[in-house]
Parts: sequence; C-alpha cells; structure tokens
Amino acid sequence: MVRRTVKGWLGSAAVGLAAVMIVACSHSDPGVTTAVKAKLAADDTVKAYKINVDTKDGVVTLLGAVDTPAAKERAVELAKATKGVNSVVDELTIEAPTAATSGVEITDAAADGALTAAVKTKFLADSSIAGLKIDVDTTGSVVTLTGTVTTEGERTRAVETARKTDGVKSVVDNLKVGK
Repeated sequence: MVRRTVKGWLGSAAVGLAAVMIVACSHSDPGVTTAVKAKLAADDTVKAYKINVDTKDGVVTLLGAVDTPAAKERAVELAKATKGVNSVVDELTIEAPTAATSGVEITDAAADGALTAAVKTKFLADSSIAGLKIDVDTTGSVVTLTGTVTTEGERTRAVETARKTDGVKSVVDNLKVGK
C-alpha cells in the first residue's frame, strides 16, 4: 500500500511540475524537450524510462523503446500536444517487457522524471541560471546537465543547484561555457 502511495505522489508531483514547466519552458528547444520528458515521465501508459527526447527547431524526435503499441501511440500523442512542438519524429520501437534483472523498477523511472522536473524547475526559478538553455536528463537518480551557459559562475551554480536537489545521487556536468 505504501508503494502505491509513493508512486501516486511521485506521479502527481511530476504532473504538477510538468504543468509549470510546460508554460515556462515552451519557447526554446531545451524547454520543449524538458516539457515533453516531464509529460512522458508522468504518464502511466508510456512509462518513459526508455525514451530519449531530442528537439531541434521545434521538431521532437522520440527514440527508444516502449512496452506496447498503446504506449508508443500515447508517447507520440503527448509530444504532439506539447506547446512549442511543430512536429514529431517517431523512432520508438516496441519491446516486450522482460523480468527485471538489474534491480531497476518502473517506480525508479517515475522518480527520475520527478527529479528531472524538480531540477529544471529550480533552474527556471533562479535568475542567475539560464534554465531554458540547459537540458536535464536523469537516470538512476544521476542527473546529467547538457547545454551552453554564459559564464563559469553560471555553470557552477547550475551544477550545485542540481546536486542539492533532494534525491539526486550525483551530477554529470556536460555544460559548455560560451555564447
């Protein structure tokens, strides 16, 4: 019973954060990517733990694997319905679920989605971080930051902000300093 409560809370938190992020981030490719990832992570049909989302000029590419045809259709539908998306390239495959051997559970995917949303929301709330230019990916509670920031100070602030987010185990810094 506790497991369902935690999963339900994480899903609700991800949905709430997704709504905030969709409005706040829909004007840039990284913002669109984040909004689509948040929607996919919050959706019980999609279970987005194996989907990579990339955006270029408003064109979203979905790459990875889902468990069912319904999940594939729903992922494309959610991406198309995201503000700022001009079109969707569907490169998803359907893989039958296998027994977990790595110890990773679907609830981990929901937690990763919630962490991504939490970090991105902190970036957007901090005027010293250009949150729309930073892509945030989370796998196994490890957050990866990718994008370009304007100063070394902004880079440091972004990494520290992500690192201090509850639930984050570590941060991979792939940020570049430049214009």
